[in-house]
Amino acid sequence: MNNQMTKTPMPSQEPDVRNKNFKEVALGYTEEMAVNEAQRCLNCKNKPCVTGCPVNVRIPDFISKMAEGDFAGAYEVITSTNSLPAVCGRVCPQETQCEGKCVRGIKGEPVAVGRLERFVADWHREHIGNDKVEKIPSNGKKAAVVGAGPAGLTAAGDLVNKGYEVTVFESLHKEGGVLVYGIPEFRLPKDIVAYEIDTLRKKGVTFYHNVVVGRSLDIQDLFDEGYDAVFVGTGAGLPKFMNIEGENLVGVYSANEYLTRINLMKGYLDEYDTPIKRHKQVAVVGGGNVAMDVARSAVRLGAQKVSIVYRRRICDMTAQDAEIAGAQAEGCEILELTAPVAVEVDASGHACG
Repeated sequence: MNNQMTKTPMPSQEPDVRNKNFKEVALGYTEEMAVNEAQRCLNCKNKPCVTGCPVNVRIPDFISKMAEGDFAGAYEVITSTNSLPAVCGRVCPQETQCEGKCVRGIKGEPVAVGRLERFVADWHREHIGNDKVEKIPSNGKKAAVVGAGPAGLTAAGDLVNKGYEVTVFESLHKEGGVLVYGIPEFRLPKDIVAYEIDTLRKKGVTFYHNVVVGRSLDIQDLFDEGYDAVFVGTGAGLPKFMNIEGENLVGVYSANEYLTRINLMKGYLDEYDTPIKRHKQVAVVGGGNVAMDVARSAVRLGAQKVSIVYRRRICDMTAQDAEIAGAQAEGCEILELTAPVAVEVDASGHACG
């Protein structure tokens, strides 16, 4: 048992280094760090952390394996209910889910469940890999999944593990949904997402791209083709604007477009065909994780000043604490109790900035 009151610190790039590149900020635990943190778990009888997990990962069970140094066994426990451990370990809001229920958090910091899950997934990828993953024997039933984002991939993983023949229809040219077009590389490397998807593919999941269900074909077509069930996970990707003067000017982006150009289309690289303008001053309206992603991306694109404009206080922001702290450490300022009323136009007819 480790009675340490605080989480084992996660090594990371220094702020003045990472704000100039798109490499992953957090560097991950060493084996020694992971075991040390795992030994903080009390292995509670009632397992409150599990009740905070949307997919009911058997958290104390996998952490017990880790405390013993059995990382392969820990991976088996996690993946019995979670098909995307490397993704969830990085971007799940643990502070309001599993870690928010952790008993150790009453008088200190909770066990770093997310960091441990990430470590296990990364260790397994680096030491064992998915080359020996076998297709799950079919139960004779077919299921179609509409959308290859987090919801669709999760459903596909659960279904294929139960023996269903799963086909995923994706409207874009690449799987991953918000994991590839929304969350920046410095939080979630795209090769991590690709590996998790490749594991699903090796289990037997089939992916079709550039298929817009509702246009290319409809739900009834899928049933007519012999699918026994259809899961629809198309996401909530449409942006919402504020209806203020000037928001249609050149230089005003929705977060969706800004992040898609950067993440999926690599607009920050000069050799790509979908460049994004590198503004000197950037204002980001909002206080959620997406706003932090945009602000931190703008810094990495060379903006001299990035202001996060939020109508409430910092303590009211819905973004994870680590993302807020990360944005501030990297040079973003936060303007509290502030709401824009208009976007000013410059001499060229574009948005100022």
